[in-house]
Amino acid sequence: MRGQFKNTIMNLADGDDSIVMVLGDVSVYLFRDYSEKYPDRFYNMGICENTLISVGAGLAARGLTPFVHTIAPFVTERSYEQIKLDMCYNKFGVNVVSCGASFDYAWDGATHHAYTDIGILRQLPGMEVLQPGSEKEADELVRQCYNNGNPTYFRLSDKPHDISLPVEFGKGVEVFDKNASLTIVTAGPILGNVRDAVADLDANLLYFHTISPIDRELIEKYRGTTFLVIHDATGLWEAVNEVQGLRVYYHGYFREFMTTYGTVDDVRNKLQLNTEGIRNAVIRRLEND
Repeated sequence: MRGQFKNTIMNLADGDDSIVMVLGDVSVYLFRDYSEKYPDRFYNMGICENTLISVGAGLAARGLTPFVHTIAPFVTERSYEQIKLDMCYNKFGVNVVSCGASFDYAWDGATHHAYTDIGILRQLPGMEVLQPGSEKEADELVRQCYNNGNPTYFRLSDKPHDISLPVEFGKGVEVFDKNASLTIVTAGPILGNVRDAVADLDANLLYFHTISPIDRELIEKYRGTTFLVIHDATGLWEAVNEVQGLRVYYHGYFREFMTTYGTVDDVRNKLQLNTEGIRNAVIRRLEND
């Protein structure tokens, strides 16, 4: 998705001279063409994530449209206070774009794992939280939202799914509507595994690339069903439960540190977020309901 993000920014910047890139020593080579073409709109601030957010807020205060970009846990968990006060309190339209979603950097251990970012940022007033699951979604969501004046978090992954779906900010997607009594809810790249796991099962499937604001109207449409949220991070389960009175279960990240090293697939296997593990979880829920 980072490659698509760069291409989208290059295209937008040709017609919008308010766009400014603020990098934290990540993706600098990727954006070399941008830095050469727009040297006065490119800043590599180094490994100082709190400063990235504050600089972005300052640029937004001057009427510019900043994109702050670095690794997910560094720019969200380390910089939560700056996002809260410098961005959200002041209602500055800064775009925070991360890479390394969930366990994309599984081999680098807990310092590089990112599973709380959605959960903490969606609680901030006025904060838009987006989790595109494909390159198409990343491109279209950036284009739709980047200059709307709101603080916005784009959570990119290097492991996108390849499913083509409608993309409209704030709107969920009905992948399967089977008039079933069980409704699966998922978000982001894990959709590929989820779809393959439940395609032939008696379950509806809803997909959300916008976590905040969540599409409450779509959730309400399935109110009479049991919900099973399948996700590899916090935030989605909590967002669904904002619609009160639902019966909601969860399968995914189990709130323990991942202390082993490996690949994204290794972590998904451990969390039972591979296709087989998801399918078994859905079958168990169908048997219990």
